[in-house]
Amino acid sequence: MNQLENFLHRAEALLARVEALLPPAAPREPDFRHGYAFRWRRRAGSAHAKYLQAVGHASTIRLDDLQHVGPQKSQIEQNTRQFVDRRPANNVLLTGARGTGKSSLIKACLNQFAPQGLRLIEVDKADLADLPDIVDLVAGRPERFVIFCDDLSFEEGEAGYKALKVALDGSIAAQSDNVLIYATSNRRHLMPEKMSDNAGYRHDEDGDLHPGETVEERISLSERFGLWLSFYPFKQDDYLDIVGHWLASFGCTPQQVAAARGDALRWALGRGSRSGRVAWQFAKDYAGKLPAQGPAQQPEGERPDA
Repeated sequence: MNQLENFLHRAEALLARVEALLPPAAPREPDFRHGYAFRWRRRAGSAHAKYLQAVGHASTIRLDDLQHVGPQKSQIEQNTRQFVDRRPANNVLLTGARGTGKSSLIKACLNQFAPQGLRLIEVDKADLADLPDIVDLVAGRPERFVIFCDDLSFEEGEAGYKALKVALDGSIAAQSDNVLIYATSNRRHLMPEKMSDNAGYRHDEDGDLHPGETVEERISLSERFGLWLSFYPFKQDDYLDIVGHWLASFGCTPQQVAAARGDALRWALGRGSRSGRVAWQFAKDYAGKLPAQGPAQQPEGERPDA
């Protein structure tokens, strides 16, 4: 290494140390004219610089695309309508079986109410500590914002768990009236539950003196969501109805849909699940293999998730 290279290396190290001492930069407000769905992102090369990134190609799934979740669909649609109408509305926790449309319902609500000013901000679990910054960034704007936390699951001691608790209703600062939190999880209480939680008082050397309080702590986060929506595995006929809906959306004829029933059941058996996601995956596979003059092309952006 020559003298110039050595100097540049030492200068970069010095700048990195100085940057670590500086306060984090305020998040940059995005141009909300460029979309209605956003992601919270960290700027490359910086641990502090964060910003809202507009989603260029958001999912176009509609509420009508989601089958056999009628009660859940009705409740979240009504809650979201109250929110965009500036009436009282609740934070929502959607839990239950995988692939049954939890995330898709939230995306479909966005597409339903975006013309009325609804916007969605997707936040990863690793960035939940930034929720106060996100709320401050959009507070006072005329739009209505749903902060979307997908597939939440916490282990004991994770920082995001307490950050989300505080964001829901544990802070001295009131939650902004133009922000709600919608979250999905396969766990009802968002944390693993153990047999030892119900073992009662133990008098061994390292036993919990107050096991009831431990259980209360585990369920305290989910209780901060005002609306709980539970999802359950689909019955066989429900699964086949969903397969038929997606095959029809690809342009398959009723005869082709009927002919696909056996293959659809075998597809689900091979995956050990009769979920909406499995139905969507089968429909893509089956329709894609049909002759070109058969089904239409895949509907752009439509994809049912967990």
